[in-house]
Amino acid sequence: MALLINNLSKQYNVQKTAVSNFSIQINKGVLGLLGPNGAGKSTLMKIIATISKPSGGTLLLDGIDIVQNPNYIRKVLGYLPQDFGVYPNLNAYEFLEYIAAMKGLGGKGLRQRIDLLLEGVNLTADAKRPIGTYSGGMKQRIGIAQALLNDPKVLIFDEPTVGLDPEERMRFRQLIADLAQDSIIILSSHIVSDIETIADEVAIMQEGKLITHAPQYEIIKQAEGRIFEVLLDNADLNSFKNQHKVIGTARQGDKISVRYISKAGVVAPLSVQVTATLEDAYMFLTQHNS
Repeated sequence: MALLINNLSKQYNVQKTAVSNFSIQINKGVLGLLGPNGAGKSTLMKIIATISKPSGGTLLLDGIDIVQNPNYIRKVLGYLPQDFGVYPNLNAYEFLEYIAAMKGLGGKGLRQRIDLLLEGVNLTADAKRPIGTYSGGMKQRIGIAQALLNDPKVLIFDEPTVGLDPEERMRFRQLIADLAQDSIIILSSHIVSDIETIADEVAIMQEGKLITHAPQYEIIKQAEGRIFEVLLDNADLNSFKNQHKVIGTARQGDKISVRYISKAGVVAPLSVQVTATLEDAYMFLTQHNS
């Protein structure tokens, strides 16, 4: 199974192009989708999910045009949008049974499937409570469960770990890892560590365009030799930020450890080169292309 996207574009008006000449082939496994706010990630995923139509380009799943034949992907699709909504008066069982009916699912195995999914997202103990009483993280977990109802072969998750605590995020990552062998999974998140943990490949978008797509280790390699750390006095931090792209800071006693990207090979005195991470590479590539 493969999803081939060729020269995809989405233009809302003369001033706003959300996706521009986007081309990529997505195979089985986990594709991590990164990009700043407004990069076009959610628009791209809505188009793949056939909720929105592109202005141009083609999308082929196993050679079938899913713009012209949207039901071909819909029957194997699981989708969790960023703005996922629930029916607050329904409990988890009732909600998932409702979503199953919307997807044309039924039969003797449905209740067992729902039980397994609720266990997988750690909601069994709260399954009979109205969803309106759930916390934000619990609602997000019921959203993950509904995306998995039809045993999908194409899964699209838009910011799936928002509101989840560290233990829940770990459980989600394990769930995705178990599914990745047989499914195409597209995972968009601003939490780079989530993608770093589970993504086989990474695609980075900026201003509607694809700026890079490769296995994760190749993305990281692009930032090698450009990431440094240095200890500074508090008073020097603001002026340092004016000269270097700071990725992060951490207090060490009466000083501050600063992780930064060297610009044009300029390195501050007493700096130490450090091993690049995916977050470093993401920051390097997006600032390099801006």
